[in-house]
Amino acid sequence: MSEGVTQRGNISMHVQAIPSSGIRRFFDLLASMEGVISLGVGQPDFVTPNHIRQAAIRSIEDGETYYTSNYGLVELRHALSRHLARLYGVRYDAGTEIIVTAGVSEALNIALESILDPGDEVLSPDPGYVAYLPCVLIAGGRYVQVPTRAEDGFALRPEELERRITPRSKAILFGYPANPTGAVMSRETMLAVADIAKRHDLFVISDEIYDRLVYGVEHVCFSALPEMRERTILLGGFSKAYAMTGWRLAYTCARGELTEAMMKVHQYVMMSAPTPAQFAALDAVVHGEEEVRGMVAEYDRRRKLVVSALNAMGLACAEPKGAFYAFPQIGSTGMNDETFAERLLMEERVAVIPGSAFGEAGAGHVRICYAQRHDLLEEAMDRMRRFVARNQQGPK
Repeated sequence: MSEGVTQRGNISMHVQAIPSSGIRRFFDLLASMEGVISLGVGQPDFVTPNHIRQAAIRSIEDGETYYTSNYGLVELRHALSRHLARLYGVRYDAGTEIIVTAGVSEALNIALESILDPGDEVLSPDPGYVAYLPCVLIAGGRYVQVPTRAEDGFALRPEELERRITPRSKAILFGYPANPTGAVMSRETMLAVADIAKRHDLFVISDEIYDRLVYGVEHVCFSALPEMRERTILLGGFSKAYAMTGWRLAYTCARGELTEAMMKVHQYVMMSAPTPAQFAALDAVVHGEEEVRGMVAEYDRRRKLVVSALNAMGLACAEPKGAFYAFPQIGSTGMNDETFAERLLMEERVAVIPGSAFGEAGAGHVRICYAQRHDLLEEAMDRMRRFVARNQQGPK
């Protein structure tokens, strides 16, 4: 302990219990290296479409630099209400059931803070997004991992979910399409999960930030399922589909009582999302569909390249049906996922993320983000092919 620092000056035990990110160490290594092709950061490589950027610039030039309503720009909330009704047939009142947030990260936090009491359990698929566990802990809850399997395409098995429910279970939290696996869930599986939520009286927090990035399959909006709108907190945003990660803008949709509870947290933590970003998001929702279709088509082309290359080099990879991630098994190299990722970075200058960073069920896999230029993906696959060929273990 440093001189002069008393016990009462130590870091909160609550915060000390939060695990450090399993990704950060690789990003720190990456920052000090040259010639690296990064397949690690989960963000679009596209620049935000020009007309969306211009909408933000116009708002600034017109002096639209004030606070908006705590709920968000009213025009944007109406546009989101129409957008969700058109895509999924689910309707939310723009005045009382939608909050515009500073990214899905804030949306997730206010959702958890609003429904959890100390010790409440949140069930979530494993592997899953790295922020889910820490956010549950920050909100005072207990995180319960529900393992998924490569042979199922990493979709949640309803029976695995139900057997982990206890009297302290409060909510199911998932993101589909999924980060890190690219998995989607069929309507049939979603309906089975909905039945479990109803029978056990559970909330569902459905993170649908990748809803537009699906390939040859239907995206099922969870709150649009029968009787699910009233118990679901829907999280959505602009980062992935519209290439707007740095704008930090998203939204929550939920029945009025839940939205009002989330507003109590949002208004004191954030007050309101950035105003120019909200004008940009409004333009994206109203005018951005052509660019979304173009980006999705390009991601699909890249997806096919990466999955084919990985399987050809002996890294078994279930076909991802959504998002922009592949999640191959690397056991054939005889390395664990951390060693594989570190050696691949050092020896071939390709950055991937160890699967164990996303949960116990991610061990033995790595996450590859294919939101990267096609020519760079081809070069990265060539470098990985060399690396795997040097390390591939034959049958014993």
